[in-house]
Amino acid sequence: MPDAPVLRTAWAALGGDEGDLSRVSSTAPEVTRLLDSPLAVGTLVHDAIATASLAAGLLSEDTGGKPIEVRLDPARVATAVTSERWLTIDGDHPPVWAELSGFWPTSDGWLRTHANYPHHRDRLVAALHLTDESADDLRSVLSSMSARQAADAITAEGGVAVAVATEEEWRGSEQGRAAAAAPLIRLERLAAADAESARILDSERPLAGVRVLDFTRVIAGPVATRTLALFGASVLRIDSPRLPEIAMQHLDTGADKESALLDLARDRQTLDDLLTTADVVVTGYRPGALARFGLDPKTLADRGIISATLSAWGGEGPWHDRRGFDSLVQAASGISWLSSADGETPGALPAQALDHSAGYLLAAGVMTALRTRRRNGDVWAVEVSLARVAEELLGLPRGDDARFDQAEHGARHVPDESTDDTADDTAEESTDADNDPDDPPFQPTMVESETDAGVISYAMPAAGYTGSATEWLRPPVPWGSSPASW
Repeated sequence: MPDAPVLRTAWAALGGDEGDLSRVSSTAPEVTRLLDSPLAVGTLVHDAIATASLAAGLLSEDTGGKPIEVRLDPARVATAVTSERWLTIDGDHPPVWAELSGFWPTSDGWLRTHANYPHHRDRLVAALHLTDESADDLRSVLSSMSARQAADAITAEGGVAVAVATEEEWRGSEQGRAAAAAPLIRLERLAAADAESARILDSERPLAGVRVLDFTRVIAGPVATRTLALFGASVLRIDSPRLPEIAMQHLDTGADKESALLDLARDRQTLDDLLTTADVVVTGYRPGALARFGLDPKTLADRGIISATLSAWGGEGPWHDRRGFDSLVQAASGISWLSSADGETPGALPAQALDHSAGYLLAAGVMTALRTRRRNGDVWAVEVSLARVAEELLGLPRGDDARFDQAEHGARHVPDESTDDTADDTAEESTDADNDPDDPPFQPTMVESETDAGVISYAMPAAGYTGSATEWLRPPVPWGSSPASW
């Protein structure tokens, strides 16, 4: 097997047998050619998906399946990690980026904002006292503010923004050091229970019979639960009726799932009923945001439930409870400058690679925890952060064109403290639409289905092993269209 550095790091974090890595035949070089970047994006996304595929394949063997191998289809991988760019509804490409989201020049550098959700947009407008709420208004106000001053003001109001920093600034910051010190996948044993008998149900979908409650939004968390659904888990996504989701985003990652609305504060009984027979709870909100509902890892472990947590910045450091999205982590970590086309304006990766990779790595952690629970009854907590995935990408070999003199062009301020004390939002990312869907660098591998939301064209599965399922069983369902029950 060619060198697969991210796979090796992830597999070691999961306590996997190094000998099992020989089952993976890497197609990362082919993926790299489809995702042009000075950073090793192809290696990152390939290895993350391979990690999930290997974890699923070993579960299949445990439940009576034949010996497995993993060889990913490069086109499927490239399509899957850019899926939001190819999604169509009734032949149309829905808009995916809001007017006030993006990079903005400030008096001393650049600011990255995220205002795709209406409540985040409203908080940004309020924080900067925008009068006509337009891009021109935002640009004018920021011209007299420093990047750090603007980011602090928006964050204090409950909005989402960061100063665009260089890699050196990120590595020198307290949050950067905290991210670098964390494992790529954190797997922690929290409780002991009786071992389960192996459920030999379906070696093609080895998670058949497993129930997953999905409290995630946007991309990374939904990618994780979509992967679990591909391998047979029953996934019920739960959203608050007070936080509507962007329709195309929900459909893009919704294959093989159900989607229900539930006010956790007002209907604790329904939540408790769901938890009674749940095997896994996956959360994509900031750490601690759902603890008051009994959805923290320790409380769930006491009920014999595996917990999986996805966050933007990780569980340690001054930003641990701060809102964040893939694009903001790229901006804060130096990736945006390393992706710049000219060294003057920040750029972006060719895919939301942090989100997608984090999702597959989280799914791999869940499947490893399930495999361990079946063997000895231990109950585990799994944790992955976008910031730690960014560190993994930054540590990989890169092209020469990723070496602009960032000190001349980058914003020089990374805030060390978060002033955001609310906890009601997700820690994942909506995407930039940099590619022209009518002129792709590769032929996307898509499937089309007629649904209640219209005729949807969406990405085919990328994860898999010899003998596994290669297609979704069911198309996505509209947001909140399912009952809140198993």
